[in-house]
Amino acid sequence: QVRLVESGGGLVQPGGSLRLSCVVSGLTFENYAFNWHRQGPGKERELVAAIGSALHSAAYGDAVRGRFTISRDNGKNTVYLEMNDLKDEDTAVYFCSAVLLQNRYWGQGTQVTVSS
Repeated sequence: QVRLVESGGGLVQPGGSLRLSCVVSGLTFENYAFNWHRQGPGKERELVAAIGSALHSAAYGDAVRGRFTISRDNGKNTVYLEMNDLKDEDTAVYFCSAVLLQNRYWGQGTQVTVSS
Protein backbone atom coordinates (compact mmCIF):
# COMPACT_ATOMS: atom_id res chain seq x y z
CA GLN A 1 0.00 0.00 0.00
CA VAL A 2 1.42 3.35 -1.06
CA ARG A 3 1.31 6.07 1.56
CA LEU A 4 2.44 9.68 1.47
CA VAL A 5 2.16 11.52 4.77
CA GLU A 6 2.75 15.27 4.87
CA SER A 7 3.58 17.19 8.03
CA GLY A 8 5.05 20.50 9.11
CA GLY A 9 2.18 22.82 8.31
CA GLY A 10 0.84 25.39 10.73
CA LEU A 11 0.23 29.05 11.41
CA VAL A 12 3.06 31.46 10.62
CA GLN A 13 3.36 35.23 10.35
CA PRO A 14 4.14 36.92 7.04
CA GLY A 15 7.86 36.79 6.38
CA GLY A 16 8.24 33.60 8.39
CA SER A 17 9.41 30.15 7.36
CA LEU A 18 8.18 26.58 7.49
CA ARG A 19 9.55 23.25 6.35
CA LEU A 20 7.10 20.64 5.10
CA SER A 21 7.97 16.94 5.04
CA CYS A 22 6.43 14.10 3.05
CA VAL A 23 7.28 10.61 4.25
CA VAL A 24 6.69 7.96 1.61
CA SER A 25 6.20 4.20 1.90
CA GLY A 26 5.01 1.36 -0.29
CA LEU A 27 6.95 2.24 -3.45
CA THR A 28 10.54 2.34 -4.71
CA PHE A 29 11.28 5.88 -3.64
CA GLU A 30 14.34 6.57 -5.79
CA ASN A 31 12.43 5.75 -8.99
CA TYR A 32 9.79 8.41 -8.49
CA ALA A 33 9.68 12.12 -9.14
CA PHE A 34 7.85 14.16 -6.51
CA ASN A 35 5.73 17.27 -6.64
CA TRP A 36 4.31 19.68 -4.13
CA HIS A 37 0.97 21.19 -5.06
CA ARG A 38 -1.23 23.58 -3.09
CA GLN A 39 -4.85 24.58 -3.06
CA GLY A 40 -5.85 27.85 -1.49
CA PRO A 41 -9.37 28.88 -0.43
CA GLY A 42 -11.54 29.18 -3.50
CA LYS A 43 -8.64 28.41 -5.81
CA GLU A 44 -7.66 25.55 -8.08
CA ARG A 45 -4.85 23.22 -7.14
CA GLU A 46 -1.54 24.51 -8.50
CA LEU A 47 1.92 23.03 -8.88
CA VAL A 48 4.38 24.60 -6.46
CA ALA A 49 7.57 22.61 -6.95
CA ALA A 50 8.85 19.42 -8.54
CA ILE A 51 11.97 17.32 -8.15
CA GLY A 52 13.19 14.61 -10.50
CA SER A 53 14.21 11.07 -9.69
CA ALA A 54 17.64 10.69 -11.28
CA LEU A 55 19.41 14.05 -11.19
CA HIS A 56 17.17 15.60 -8.53
CA SER A 57 16.59 18.52 -10.85
CA ALA A 58 14.07 20.98 -9.44
CA ALA A 59 11.46 23.28 -10.92
CA TYR A 60 9.22 25.89 -9.30
CA GLY A 61 6.04 27.78 -9.93
CA ASP A 62 6.43 31.48 -10.65
CA ALA A 63 4.75 32.49 -7.40
CA VAL A 64 7.29 30.71 -5.19
CA ARG A 65 10.53 30.73 -7.18
CA GLY A 66 13.34 32.15 -5.09
CA ARG A 67 11.45 31.61 -1.82
CA PHE A 68 10.74 27.85 -1.75
CA THR A 69 13.19 24.97 -2.09
CA ILE A 70 12.27 21.35 -2.77
CA SER A 71 14.63 18.54 -1.82
CA ARG A 72 14.61 14.80 -1.26
CA ASP A 73 16.43 12.32 0.95
CA ASN A 74 16.40 8.89 -0.67
CA GLY A 75 17.81 7.32 2.48
CA LYS A 76 14.82 8.53 4.50
CA ASN A 77 12.14 8.18 1.80
CA THR A 78 11.26 11.80 2.47
CA VAL A 79 10.61 14.87 0.35
CA TYR A 80 10.90 18.36 1.81
CA LEU A 81 9.61 21.80 0.94
CA GLU A 82 11.48 24.63 2.61
CA MET A 83 9.34 27.78 2.50
CA ASN A 84 10.81 31.19 3.31
CA ASP A 85 9.47 34.74 3.23
CA LEU A 86 5.93 33.43 3.43
CA LYS A 87 3.12 35.67 2.24
CA ASP A 88 -0.61 35.75 2.94
CA GLU A 89 -1.25 34.31 -0.51
CA ASP A 90 0.77 31.19 0.37
CA THR A 91 -2.09 30.13 2.63
CA ALA A 92 -3.28 26.77 1.32
CA VAL A 93 -3.40 23.05 1.85
CA TYR A 94 -0.12 21.62 0.56
CA PHE A 95 -0.09 18.19 -1.05
CA CYS A 96 2.78 15.90 -1.88
CA SER A 97 2.53 13.54 -4.85
CA ALA A 98 4.69 10.77 -6.29
CA VAL A 99 4.88 10.40 -10.07
CA LEU A 100 6.23 7.62 -12.30
CA LEU A 101 4.97 7.37 -15.88
CA GLN A 102 1.18 7.09 -15.63
CA ASN A 103 1.17 6.45 -11.90
CA ARG A 104 0.50 9.26 -9.42
CA TYR A 105 -0.09 8.96 -5.72
CA TRP A 106 -1.23 11.74 -3.38
CA GLY A 107 -0.91 12.50 0.28
CA GLN A 108 -3.73 13.89 2.41
CA GLY A 109 -2.27 17.38 2.63
CA THR A 110 -1.10 19.70 5.38
CA GLN A 111 -2.55 23.14 6.11
CA VAL A 112 -0.34 26.22 5.94
CA THR A 113 -1.83 29.48 7.16
CA VAL A 114 0.07 32.75 6.82
CA SER A 115 -1.47 35.48 8.91
CA SER A 116 -0.51 38.22 11.30
